[in-house]
Amino acid sequence: MTEIGFYPGCSLKGTSSDYAQSTIALAKVFDITLKEIDDWNCCGATAAHNLNRELAMSLPARILALAEKQGLTEIVVPCAACYNRLTVAQHELNRDAALKKRVSEILEMPLSGNIQVLNVMQMLDKYIVERLEEKTVKPFTHNVVCYYGCLLVRPHDVLKFDRVEDPQSMDVLMQKIGATTLDWGYKTECCGAGLSVSRTDIVAKLSGKIIKDAIDRKAEAIIVACPMCQANLDMRRPHIDACLKMKTNIPVMYVTQAMGLAVGLSEKELGLNKLFVAPTFIKKSI
Repeated sequence: MTEIGFYPGCSLKGTSSDYAQSTIALAKVFDITLKEIDDWNCCGATAAHNLNRELAMSLPARILALAEKQGLTEIVVPCAACYNRLTVAQHELNRDAALKKRVSEILEMPLSGNIQVLNVMQMLDKYIVERLEEKTVKPFTHNVVCYYGCLLVRPHDVLKFDRVEDPQSMDVLMQKIGATTLDWGYKTECCGAGLSVSRTDIVAKLSGKIIKDAIDRKAEAIIVACPMCQANLDMRRPHIDACLKMKTNIPVMYVTQAMGLAVGLSEKELGLNKLFVAPTFIKKSI
């Protein structure tokens, strides 16, 4: 049994609980235990780094310090925004000894900065992909587009993960379970991100372009790995439909949900009932 640290972040404890549910369920199939970091806090996400640098560093640094205190050597961070903040903070602290010392003093905790931070794709690639085909019992034989969003692969100089303009990691994983991944031009375009509440009109416009292109490519589903992207593309569908002046029914699923179906997990186990736009095509094939 492999044990990996797990940082759910605020989203996976709330609006994106199905992402946490499917990630944990999928990991169990491959004998992986995701150990949640004790007493974790918000990473600061979209706001803190625009307001106060010490705060922006201290919030994710505390999470890393707590993980180190628990004896964890690596943690998986499913949320793309959280993954970005933890990775960027660790990078900046390791490059600035004075700042690292100051943040450690603020936290009143030691911080080595050596813990490995993984996003979901990195965890899947490291621990699951080699056994994925042998575990696949219900191939996910659908045409899909993989949507990475703008945070998962940027900034590349820090994250050093996948290709910036045409990432492939999610496509490869989906192909392993039998899906056909379609080429398209919106892999890393912004969905509107944190403007979902304050400027829903902007989210509707940006997300609408993503939805429309996926439909035009004849995709049956949009596969994502970010709770913010999933919420904007799925939960804001009434606003998107109004912006597009058309009814859309393409579902937006987490990569862990699609993979979970392929290895035999049920819709309930994967939280598919929580999606606003139901993947009705799945019920015809399982």
